Amino acid sequence: AGAVVVAGVPGVLSALFIRYYAPRSVAIVYRRIIELLAGIPSVVFGFWGLVVLVPIINRLAPPGQSLLAGILVLSLMILPTIAVTAESALRSVPRAYSNAAAALGMGRWATIWNITLPGARRGIASGFLLAAARAIGETMAVVMVCGNIIQVPNSPFDPVRTVTANIAMEMGDAQAEHRSALFVTGLVLMLLVAALLIAAGGRRRSDAHG
Repeated sequence: AGAVVVAGVPGVLSALFIRYYAPRSVAIVYRRIIELLAGIPSVVFGFWGLVVLVPIINRLAPPGQSLLAGILVLSLMILPTIAVTAESALRSVPRAYSNAAAALGMGRWATIWNITLPGARRGIASGFLLAAARAIGETMAVVMVCGNIIQVPNSPFDPVRTVTANIAMEMGDAQAEHRSALFVTGLVLMLLVAALLIAAGGRRRSDAHG
């Protein structure tokens, strides 16, 4: 949830920049950079977070490997998903809406705020749900930067262990009821991600029909 909140505004602003403000050549390059960011393996994000981000957080509040580090790394990982889906949603808004707003004397930002964003809200919401599904299922990056201590954090600077990290770290040694418990947590995780994907798909179909 923290990663979606952190990545949400930059993702939507990136989509608006590509769609309405950047020159065509700049928009193409910027979009390619975002798509390239989406293709970077999660272990690379985790390594970057461990080498660069964790020491910075450690200077603010030790130990550095923390919930905050996980939020920031995941937000960077899911930002391309939000940006690309938001840009597609903005593109799907009929141009006639913008032309009508211009005929009424509305400026660019007024048109975006009052016409375009409300028209694309379902597609943008779908992007948020897809991003949340990816963040929930991420394992390697959070294993590297979150500290892997089983506790409920009292602040963003406390170490944590996510469900996915717990499965990855304990499955090798788990037996009997312990192993069954890990399978159950995996099932719960799968159902949660499936629910998010179904909700995102429903919103996108509704937006298309609208």
